[in-house]
Amino acid sequence: MWIDSWDAIGRVLLVGAASYGTLVLILRATGKRTLSQLNAFDFIVTVALGSTLATILLSSSVSWLEGLTALILLAGLQFVVAWSSSRLPSLRNLLTTQPALLLADGQFLPDSMKEHRLAESEVRQAVRMQGIGDLNDVRAVILETNGTFSVISSSQYGNGSALEDVRHAGRR
Repeated sequence: MWIDSWDAIGRVLLVGAASYGTLVLILRATGKRTLSQLNAFDFIVTVALGSTLATILLSSSVSWLEGLTALILLAGLQFVVAWSSSRLPSLRNLLTTQPALLLADGQFLPDSMKEHRLAESEVRQAVRMQGIGDLNDVRAVILETNGTFSVISSSQYGNGSALEDVRHAGRR
């Protein structure tokens, strides 16, 4: 129950160290975007890399070379998708969603909230987490492509140019 064999422990230590070092090298080679979680596809790659590393460490039926191949494949696919979507707007539109405006000038946008299956309490929580106690002090709350909320106060809004690509921002 506590230990199957010392060989298994030794394998985890050796393969774990080699896999960890390899993953660090792969991430350095593919750039910061690989773990950025800017959208759902980035998040999926992050989870898949972690799952693959765990499998390499704990499953003796997966060789280190097989695991290395899987890590390189995931990072390589992420690199190709990110590179392509940054150069081809039609591919970017296919792979990612637009950020969506949920609250404008202190007023909830019910259609947008319904579309994204969000409750007013969730948006209020995001506002409170920014240290803002009055919705009238909020110019915009945006649901970003990675699922996080951006809260822009009236004093930070400026000319609003950062909201150019936000759905519903032009319909206020």
